[in-house]
Amino acid sequence: MTHSARVTLDPAVLAGKPVIRGTRLSVDFIIGLMADGGTEADILRNYPGLVREDKAACFSYARDILSSEKIYPSAA
Repeated sequence: MTHSARVTLDPAVLAGKPVIRGTRLSVDFIIGLMADGGTEADILRNYPGLVREDKAACFSYARDILSSEKIYPSAA
């Protein structure tokens, strides 16, 4: 699954945050719903414009961003 067909970044939409294409639902919002205990069924019922592949694209996008994150431990 690739996120590139479903997740877009547009400076005119939510200040350029990554969103599901054609919506104003951000990737972090969808992941936050899941983190707060929302089920896939709940999310799809509450946001009828979304499909299962959109949720998967959010996770794919987050994985790709986090995999390129660099962490530099402090010398504490």
